[in-house]
This record gives sequence, C-alpha cells and structure tokens, in this order.
Amino acid sequence: MGDLRRRGVAALAVTALVAPLTLTLGTAPAGAASCTTKTGPYQRKIEKFLGRPVDGKQSAADCKAIRAFQNKHGITPAIGYAGPVTWGVVDLMIKQKAVGKKPGKDGKCPVNKGRIACVNLTLQLSWIQDGSRLVYGPVPVRTGRDHYETRTGLKKIYWRHIDHVSSIYHVPMPYSQFFDGGQAFHSANLSMWNPPGSHGCVNMTKTDAKKYWSLLKTGDRVFVYGRKPGT
Repeated sequence: MGDLRRRGVAALAVTALVAPLTLTLGTAPAGAASCTTKTGPYQRKIEKFLGRPVDGKQSAADCKAIRAFQNKHGITPAIGYAGPVTWGVVDLMIKQKAVGKKPGKDGKCPVNKGRIACVNLTLQLSWIQDGSRLVYGPVPVRTGRDHYETRTGLKKIYWRHIDHVSSIYHVPMPYSQFFDGGQAFHSANLSMWNPPGSHGCVNMTKTDAKKYWSLLKTGDRVFVYGRKPGT
C-alpha cells in the first residue's frame, strides 16, 4: 500500500511538470530574414568574441558571422544585429569559461551532503560534487525563464524516468530526474544558450543528461542557487 501511495504522489507531481520552451524557437531558415546593415551597441565586443576584425562597424562579413551565431543558439530575430540579447548570450559564455574546473569556488554548494548536484542559476552551470571533490562538470544548462524560474534551495531527487514525456507539453524529456514539484534535470535537443529559458526544468545536452543519470540516484541531493539573468 505504501508503495502504491508513493507511486500516486509521483504521478501527481508529474502532471505538474514544467518542460522546456517550444523547441522550435529560432529554427527558421537562415535566409528567412535579411541581414542588417546597422551597427549594434555591442558590435566591438561581439566582433572580438567571434574573432572578427574589431572596428565597431557592421560589415557584410560581420553580419554573416553574427547571424550564424544567432541561428546556432536560437536567438531571434536572426538578422546579424549585435544587440543586447546576443551580447547577453556571449557575456554568459565568457563568464562560464572563466570558471574553468572550479565551479564550487564560491563555496555556496554544500560540501557536507555527500554526492550532490549543484546548479548555479547566475552562471547557468551545473556540476556534481562529493564533498569538496568535483565528480563531473561544470556543464552549461538552460534553466527556467522569467515567471517560470527554477526554484532555489536544497532538494532531493524523488523520481527518475529515463523515457519521460511531458504530460502538459507532450515533448520528450529523456533522462528525467525530478527534484522539486515536477522540475527535473533532463536532456533537450537545443542549444543550452537558447533564450529565454525553460519552463522550470534544468535542460542539459544528451551527453550530460546521460552522465547525470549514471552518477545520481533517487535520494541524492540537489542544490539550486543564484538568479538566472533576465529573471
């Protein structure tokens, strides 16, 4: 009877699932929009990041490079404009790279809980540690957008389903590991830098979601902290 009750609770939680945004965001053909000739406010910074000549002036080649970046990460409109949304993605990538292999150097993810999956919303990074020892990561993740934020605090993985499909959005959520009222780690077939974010779940690449599946188990702790840019 206790087992049936636990299954019932899990089923109710699943009905409240939060899934990623529509996966087709920003997937229009590259030629669907015209390439802008306008110089954006972040032109120099984005030129530098993309390895373009840094002159702060839009060129046809600059626009082509920026638009390719926008299409790759689902940034719309993909017209090659060096605006705030594109710069936000670039800035986040730069900050993530700066972390290197020391994601826990801020000391915020607990080191007294044994094996634990940490999620830094501010940097959109996740990793698994055991005490102070880094087990896996850090890896880029895609968390909840504004009004659908991934909730912060100390959690526990309460249910796992390798071939899960959202009961609300009817999209696949492979390697789902639920830790808070329907919010879960799971793989998503889109860029981890695709704005504005998920509906609360922690999206991961398939490779990283599979690794988390192999390293974590029901009952393991999850700690979510920080604040996602734009929320």
